[in-house]
Amino acid sequence: MNELRIKSGTSRKSAYDLRSPVIEDHETHTLAIIVDNEAGVLARVVGLFSGRGYNIESLTVAEVDHEGHVSRITIVTNGKPAVIEQIKNQLGRIVSVRKVLDLTTDGPSVERELALLKIKGKGQNRVEALRLADIFRAKVVDSTLDSFTFELTGTPDKIDAFAELVRPLKLVEIARTGVVGISRG
Repeated sequence: MNELRIKSGTSRKSAYDLRSPVIEDHETHTLAIIVDNEAGVLARVVGLFSGRGYNIESLTVAEVDHEGHVSRITIVTNGKPAVIEQIKNQLGRIVSVRKVLDLTTDGPSVERELALLKIKGKGQNRVEALRLADIFRAKVVDSTLDSFTFELTGTPDKIDAFAELVRPLKLVEIARTGVVGISRG
């Protein structure tokens, strides 16, 4: 942490997260929140997190039923089990929230993230970037004489692993959608 000059006891992920990174009783949960698609709903949901100092690691929102005006908000958060329960209970009290699902505890689920990665390079770096993309099943979605843009879908860990491997090959930009998830079966 010294390279970023962050004081001991703080976290790189959130200005509110002042816990030690060694604490083991924190869990990461993926919450799927079904809401009415109306103005201000997202602000109320995110306000609940920011107002209480809860961290949001990932946030995605999309309308899932155009006729019924229903949207799905997927949030990845972390905390002690009691805090996660408190978050779910407080989300359920918001008027526009129809249902709160905890994909982490409600049974098996599938979670994926989409990333676009731009890599600059010529010669051997281009060959190596294509080889790594093939291993990770990344698709080339744009190509110029100086760069490639890859599309990669998978778990956040898979995207992190690919990004770390291509970083020495001049990874210049990365864009990530955030986690989306759905229950299996």
